[in-house]
Parts: sequence; C-alpha cells; structure tokens
Amino acid sequence: QVQLVESGGGLVQAGGSLSLSCAASGRTFSNYVMGWFRQAPGKEREFVATISWSGGSTNYADSVKGRFTISRDNAKNTVYLHMNSLKPEDTADYYCAASGIWVGNPTVSHFGSWGQGTQVTVSS
Repeated sequence: QVQLVESGGGLVQAGGSLSLSCAASGRTFSNYVMGWFRQAPGKEREFVATISWSGGSTNYADSVKGRFTISRDNAKNTVYLHMNSLKPEDTADYYCAASGIWVGNPTVSHFGSWGQGTQVTVSS
C-alpha cells in the first residue's frame, strides 16, 4: 500500500490543456507501476495511462493516445498526467493508482492503491 493524493483538476475549455499531479507517500515510490484512471458519472472507471517503475515504458488508452502524456519523478514521489487537446468527453474524476506489477491491459483490479480523485471538466 502507498498513500496517493491527486491535485490539479479543474475547468478547462475544449482544446485546452491541463496537468494533474499525484503525490505518493513513502520512500519506495519507484517500486510501483503508476497509473491514471478516470470515471464519469454513471460509467465504470476506465484505464487512461500507466508508466513503469523507472518511467521507461508507458501505455495509453486509445481514446487519449497522442493527447495525454504520463510521466513520473521518483525523486519527488510524484506521477503526472499532462493532458492536451482536451475534449468534453474527457470530463471525469481522475484517479491515480499504484500497482506492483506491469500488465499490458490494465484494469482496476490490478491496482491496489488509489487516490481520492480530482475532477476534470472540459467545457465546449
């Protein structure tokens, strides 16, 4: 288990950009695969992006590929999600999550630690 706190959510116009941060507690941050998921009202939580232990590998949902970038700074115990060319359909609560393993098709069940979420609203 690792404690995670997201920040950076807010309101942005379609086509704009927004960056989210997730701060992790502890000194073993580099032991975790980190991911971002999102959940819109009435919908299931869905995978957005993951990044490997040292940041060498990333994986993105097709819906955000080319627009979103996940990164991490292990020295700061922080993972980021940089979102560009935002669309109204990106509106959701965004959650940071940590996993001890890397999988090619991440699901909620692969991640044992979760942040409280931060809301992103994209207006048109």
